[in-house]
Amino acid sequence: MKKLLCLLFLLGGLLYARAQDTTTAKLDSLLSTYNRVYKFNGTALITQHGKILLHKAYGFRNVADSVRNDTGTIFQLGSVTKQFTAVIILKLEEEKKLSVQDKVSKYFPDFPKGDSITIHHLLTHTSGIYNYTNDRTFMESEVFKPASREKLMALFKDKPLDFPPGTRWNYSNSGYCLLGYIAEKAANKPYEQLVREYIFNPLHMTNSGFDFKRLNNKEKSTGYFFINQDSSKVAPGVDSSVSFAAGAMYSTTRDLYKWHQAAQQYKILTKADWERAYTPVLNHYGYGMNIDSTEGKRRISHGGGIHGFITTLTRVPEDDVCIILLDNASDNTIGRISESVQSILYNRPYTLPRVRNAIQVAETTLQQYTGEYDMKGFTITIAVKDGMLTGQPTGQQPAILYAEKEDFFFLSIADVQIKFTRGDKNEVNGMILYENDREKIGTKVK
Repeated sequence: MKKLLCLLFLLGGLLYARAQDTTTAKLDSLLSTYNRVYKFNGTALITQHGKILLHKAYGFRNVADSVRNDTGTIFQLGSVTKQFTAVIILKLEEEKKLSVQDKVSKYFPDFPKGDSITIHHLLTHTSGIYNYTNDRTFMESEVFKPASREKLMALFKDKPLDFPPGTRWNYSNSGYCLLGYIAEKAANKPYEQLVREYIFNPLHMTNSGFDFKRLNNKEKSTGYFFINQDSSKVAPGVDSSVSFAAGAMYSTTRDLYKWHQAAQQYKILTKADWERAYTPVLNHYGYGMNIDSTEGKRRISHGGGIHGFITTLTRVPEDDVCIILLDNASDNTIGRISESVQSILYNRPYTLPRVRNAIQVAETTLQQYTGEYDMKGFTITIAVKDGMLTGQPTGQQPAILYAEKEDFFFLSIADVQIKFTRGDKNEVNGMILYENDREKIGTKVK
């Protein structure tokens, strides 16, 4: 009987290992395919039931030097920072240095309507405070320079509230910067020092920090607006004093996995306070985290985007699932990738991105497509440059169009395809623009 039980346990273990290997292969195939179509350039760490199923890097850390990403590459996180800020606030409350019911006016007496806005409102994006990253002029010219507290607060302090506090939801980076300033006043320490003392040091998150622009580390990645087969465009760095408690953090997949494990074990905060953070208020948002469900189980997530980087961290605590995707080429497909990863983990259907292969087309043929196309609201100018077809929508830079087949072209930097149409005499007379599963018809006017 004992021999039979041992045999059954052995067979069960082998079947589990084989299933795990199959899952890992699917995950790697998914991310490799997205990398081949220039939709994922970064590092992934994926776990389930406490087992690391995949920890692998894809693409380039630095294109110019042909240095590839690895599992130690350091990325900016953007708004994934917000959950760390929220936990710091709750930790300070546990130490009775503040309360989430405190009014903003307690810390900034001259803040307009600060007596009607609580820390709870700031944490849950229900304060109504204007989001300073909506200031286009500032975002285009000032985010790269250091900004004092006074300068940053001046961007939103005197703006009218979007709504009465607590009545609606509207994402506000301003609110999270304000939380960082409040934490500094309550603890009489810099925000970055608080995060190190309460989180980074206890969890041994040794490759995490805030001042990414000035970080001197060979593992530091270069951020790009895009990377494709022909070119790349480096993104200018946002100063950490501007993104601050709303989005300045940098880290690695290993360090973020330590963060996940700490949350699983209810470290740093009490279990009750972790549960408070996980409790949605409006729009499925808790304290610095999105709260919804998958397979009937609570899912906790947050994405981040900052010049040159896009990231996502998704957790399903009940199944010890952790999905960390860090990308240094700014492609917004990362949310779709995360959903496909979850489909693999839970045996749901998913699709791989289509790999489009370019063909060579003679320049004389490309000239047939040149001209201006009226898209009813904007114009696309098609031209030939250096033997390549380019498309330039109104107000944008030209992008290379690659031929996939006769009259059909695609962009490598976005999910965009163009099909040129012809008239009775076989002349090119228009185009159909396909973008993110939508299509728009245009007429050739010149």
